[in-house]
Amino acid sequence: MGVSLSVWLYSRADKTHSSVSSAFHPLAVPTSSRLAVTLNSSPVAPGDSRSKWSSVHCSPHFLLSACKEEVTRSPVEMSSDGVRAELGVKSGLHVWEVLWSPNHRGSHAVMGISRQSCPLQASGYNVLIGGDTQSWGWELKTNQLWHAGQSLGLYPGKRRRCHSEAVTQSLTSSHAKVAQTPLPVPERILLVLDTDAGTLGFVVDGSFLGVAFKDLPRGVELFPAVSSVRGGASIRLRYLNGATRDPPALMALCGLSVRQCLGQQRLNQMDKLPLAPRLQHYLLSTHKCTLTVNTYKQKQ
Repeated sequence: MGVSLSVWLYSRADKTHSSVSSAFHPLAVPTSSRLAVTLNSSPVAPGDSRSKWSSVHCSPHFLLSACKEEVTRSPVEMSSDGVRAELGVKSGLHVWEVLWSPNHRGSHAVMGISRQSCPLQASGYNVLIGGDTQSWGWELKTNQLWHAGQSLGLYPGKRRRCHSEAVTQSLTSSHAKVAQTPLPVPERILLVLDTDAGTLGFVVDGSFLGVAFKDLPRGVELFPAVSSVRGGASIRLRYLNGATRDPPALMALCGLSVRQCLGQQRLNQMDKLPLAPRLQHYLLSTHKCTLTVNTYKQKQ
């Protein structure tokens, strides 16, 4: 039953967002049942410790809010500045939400993950997250992936080179030029880190864009991180949910399939479904919790 439902969820993935217009939706890839359940589960309560930026692992040019969930870069010229989350993860699948207005990015706006030894301040305007071997980043303005100071190509898209190919080419060569028009990335981005599989990917406009980086180091602490060169840039972090490497519970898979069949426009009609009272209560309580969290986010 669980295996059949997982296969069915894969087939539903391409249909879920078909009615919504977005340049990213045609680039979406099917998700595993584990990720699908995680993305559709109610977020953890606001204020979770994994939603905080670090006051220690942070450039002096970044100012933290009182709750430490938002950082704002000071208007300092000729400086590249980064910050990573207060808490990292070593195991499991984890999803964070990053809110970063396109109007507050400028050049070299990068988000991704880093180890604890990644530099978080440098002179001039540079890519910090992805600028060394200890970090992996997605540059939002150009859509380029960065690691070890090298551009690995565009994300999303098929025109990506592996790291071994990229390091053999100079960044000043014609091969490093982006010939494809970058897609404008909206304010809200989900960072998906699967430490068990060693992969990092992103969700934009509700579409999972696939694996951006693979073969990430295992058994070491990895942190969400961003870097910016724009004065006044404000970036907010929110931990949404996570999962162990165990397969999803059958009840969670059933709840997901029901919500996908209904679609976003009919979620408020779940009480009309001919379902067992326990499943009815489960679906309604999950939906109400999601509404509460979304309302809280809009007030921030």
